[in-house]
Amino acid sequence: MSRWKPPKEKSSPYITPEGYQVLESELKGLWEKRKGVVKAITAAAAEGDRSENAEYIYRKKQLRGIDSRIHFLQKRLPSLTIVNHKPDNQTLIYFGAWVTLAKTDNTEVSYRIVGPDEHSFEKEFISMDSPLAKAMLKKTIDDEVHVKNTIQPTLYYIVDIHY
Repeated sequence: MSRWKPPKEKSSPYITPEGYQVLESELKGLWEKRKGVVKAITAAAAEGDRSENAEYIYRKKQLRGIDSRIHFLQKRLPSLTIVNHKPDNQTLIYFGAWVTLAKTDNTEVSYRIVGPDEHSFEKEFISMDSPLAKAMLKKTIDDEVHVKNTIQPTLYYIVDIHY
């Protein structure tokens, strides 16, 4: 049996101006955090035997995680396209839209369609690569949205769209 996995699909390169600012500030914060971790590694290394030094081992692992995220952000930020304009036809659902959906049990949910780098369940932001967002794109008010998932298919009705 092989360990080979097919490569992941490339995520969409779109982002809102606010999302881009968040990623830039995260990158700056990581560089600051890295300085402190490097100082801690230096202090832990000065204590002697590194193979049994828990502080040294922990800080090295922490540094690898920080460096990995910095590397990802440095490659991702230049490839992103900042979308800072509203579409000409605002009756259809496109990137950046706030969409209110009614479920079949008469409950309503609202989501904003954003790039995959800024999705957040707390803010009700969903990635434009998600099945729900893909099903909603280019639809208008009163259209049905069918989402097929592994548990059970779900039906929504579009109630409101605004940008």
